Amino acid sequence: MKKIVFATLMLICGMTAAMAQKPAEIKFDKLTHDFGTFSEKNPVVTCVFTYTNVGELPLVINQAVASCGCTVPEYTKTPVKPGEKGQIKVTYNGTGKFPGHFKKSITVRTNGEVEMTRLYIEGDMTEAK
Repeated sequence: MKKIVFATLMLICGMTAAMAQKPAEIKFDKLTHDFGTFSEKNPVVTCVFTYTNVGELPLVINQAVASCGCTVPEYTKTPVKPGEKGQIKVTYNGTGKFPGHFKKSITVRTNGEVEMTRLYIEGDMTEAK
């Protein structure tokens, strides 16, 4: 009987300690990047979104998916420890696209308190002359 009471007490204490920790939490330096104006002659542009894990548990990015095949995100695959930084590199390839304004989104899914965040890139590709 004493063993059952002791085991139950240990289980409750363990669960309380585990729940007391703040989960992983992602905080981006910026959510939008504007490439400005660039020429159709050089249609590939890249930017980097930097984020910090402001939680108390390791942060894992499960996936980063772009709204279009012309946009490719690359991200840190290893867990990011509390207080450390990670990066998502986004490349837009305007080859074969019509010149003009574009706006694309990248959906980032994590194990953090906020499970989904959207990042945006935009710019104006001018016609090659």
